[in-house]
This record gives sequence, structure tokens and C-alpha cells, in this order.
Amino acid sequence: MKIVENEIKVPSPAGDIRTVVIRPVGDEAYPGLLLYTDIFQLTESTLRTARRLAAEGFVVVAPEIYPHGPLAGVALEFDDAGKQAGLDGAAATTSAQFDVDRVAVIDAMQARTDITQIFVTGFCIGGHLAFRAGFDPRVEATVCFYPTGLQNGKLGADPDAGSLGRAADINGRLMVVFGTQDPHVPADARLQILTALYAAGHDDLELHLYQGGEHAFMRDIGPRHDPTLTDLALIEAVSFLRGR
Repeated sequence: MKIVENEIKVPSPAGDIRTVVIRPVGDEAYPGLLLYTDIFQLTESTLRTARRLAAEGFVVVAPEIYPHGPLAGVALEFDDAGKQAGLDGAAATTSAQFDVDRVAVIDAMQARTDITQIFVTGFCIGGHLAFRAGFDPRVEATVCFYPTGLQNGKLGADPDAGSLGRAADINGRLMVVFGTQDPHVPADARLQILTALYAAGHDDLELHLYQGGEHAFMRDIGPRHDPTLTDLALIEAVSFLRGR
């Protein structure tokens, strides 16, 4: 499926949010997929994944996660300096600020005539942001790829944003993807997350645990990338979002 890509500005109380929208060519309406990046923001690596998802029949809406400060408009490099800048951007942003921007983006998606329903996905910190986006009753399905900080609530400037404790607020379908070799979400953290989700009533969630998968195994740059696991994860995510 051919796709078209453009950049828009989504208004929010803190200022405009630079957002990339990728969708199939034509006038047909499709499900909207809010896509949260990792700490490096709108890199070509993440946009390649977004394009793959759009080609499956989604209007992918990918906002910057640090749109109001010095990282606005910046796609960070995958090096030590880029990593530190991304971590600094997170440390300067509270969960309340993330939440305000999320509402603004979902409002903008809901107002689009080419979007039929709203789904969410995200990677790393974006996986955590996707989880919180599921609190919005307009979100019908959420896919979290190796969400960081979910087990202890660490999100941006907040040592505990209480995200997992609000799991019962997620009314839509939920899928979570982990790699077995992820030091940010090791086995005990995964057990803690799963236990809390089951306790919140999400005993029908879809869980994928990929043997040998490292943190950010879907990022197609660097030694952690596993193309086979990436393809499997995307196929499963698309199938899940489509409701099989």
C-alpha cells in the first residue's frame, strides 16, 4: 500500500506539538494510530517503523514527546550525547505535561475525517506513554513495546507516576511486548507488571515475550536490532489492532 507523509502542528496548552502524519494514499478513512517514540524522538529509524504501520492501513500520528523545550524539532543521534539529551528531556517533563499533550493529540485525531477509531502504540518511554494513553476512553486498543518504568512508575521527572496502579482505567484491548534480555524490564519487573495487570482485570491481555530480545530490539540501527523479532512483533501488533 502506498503512503503519503506530512508534518502538522497540533495545538496544546503549552504550545504547538510538531507531529508527523503518515497514511495510505487516497481519500479512504482508516483507524488512527498514535505512535510514541523512544527518547530519541522522530528519528528516521522510528519513522521507518511508522511507515510500515501506515502501509498496513493506519493513519499513523507520531508527535514529538519533547515538543516545548530545547529538543523541539530535534531528532537525536543514537550516540552517548543523543542518549543523554533524550534522558535530560525526559527528566524535564512531568507525567502531567505528557498527559496534557496526549489529550491535545487525541483531540486532533478525533477531529480528523480520515480517522475512524483511535489506537495507540509506543516504544521504550513511548511504551509507557502509550500505556497511559489507554486511560483515555477514546482509545480502543493499545500496544506497548518494551515499556520502561512501568513496574516502578518512573516516568520523566516523576519518580512514580502511578501508571500501573491505574491499569483498571484502561478500557480498551491491551497488548504488551517484551524481550527476555531487556535489562530495563527484567524478569522480576515483567512479573510485577503482569501481576498488577491481572489484578486490575486485564487477564485477557495479549503478552509477547521474545527469547533473546534486547531492549529496543526493534530499532533498526545498532547491535541490539533483531530483524526477525521485529517482523514478528509488527505482524502480531497489526493483527491485534485489526482485531484478527
